[in-house]
Amino acid sequence: MFKYEDAFSRNIGWVTEEEQALLRTKKVAVAGAGGVGSLHMLTLARLGIQHMHISDFDEYEVHNFNRQFGALMSTVGKAKVSTMNTMIRDINPDAAVKEFDGGVDEGNVDAFLEGVDIYVDSLDFFALHARKLLFSKCYEKNIPVVTAAPLGMGCALLCFLPGRMTFEQYFRFNDKATEEDQLIQFLIGLSPAMLQRNYLVDTSTVNFKKQKGPSTVMAVNLCAGMAETYVLKILLNRGNILAAPYGIHFDAYRNVLKKTWRPFGNRGLTSRLMFNIAKKAVQ
Repeated sequence: MFKYEDAFSRNIGWVTEEEQALLRTKKVAVAGAGGVGSLHMLTLARLGIQHMHISDFDEYEVHNFNRQFGALMSTVGKAKVSTMNTMIRDINPDAAVKEFDGGVDEGNVDAFLEGVDIYVDSLDFFALHARKLLFSKCYEKNIPVVTAAPLGMGCALLCFLPGRMTFEQYFRFNDKATEEDQLIQFLIGLSPAMLQRNYLVDTSTVNFKKQKGPSTVMAVNLCAGMAETYVLKILLNRGNILAAPYGIHFDAYRNVLKKTWRPFGNRGLTSRLMFNIAKKAVQ
């Protein structure tokens, strides 16, 4: 028989019993149930988060197998969001999960963020419109945001807190007219250290026009570990939080950890130089 206190008892020690009980009451929103999103959801469930809003509009395909935790032969052709809901409730039968199976847009973003304590971003890299909408709404509603990008065999982590530097102030999308240039802005903002660049063995697999790129499950695992650690720290109000313009990039392949700082966001000189280099690389 399921009992919450027994299921998550091995968390105790790293959190107190009182903190675990508090986590049980918190509500977390996760948009995107793909690679990082699927493992965010399962990690949050195993952390003892009992209330979630989850979104995705897609179904599983075989090419998802290398990194998406709901992608199995038994789930090919099935909706990602309902599959993840089932897996979450298989971990915690008492979980209260609200599905947004059409994704998040202007029509439902307020409902998606209703009562939410923190938002974990796991939208597809190329989903700029939805990401801008969600980050803007989170800032408006004083909701902290954690985003962890799987890059190569590492993770680049950013956190946006209420009252601090905003998503737009950091990435400076409005400085660029085309979507392709804005995607480059997003890349260099996510990854100021670019630790993954030197070991990409086939550059032809990165295609901004076709909106595709390579991925690894190792990066996805690192993203979940780093992002959910920040979720825990923010929800329990403990530990130092590095918020934008600061970030963290850990690359397991290169054995390197970098703390990044972009005080002017992508409007700084270094970022503008990186933009020109990255633009040539993706053409």
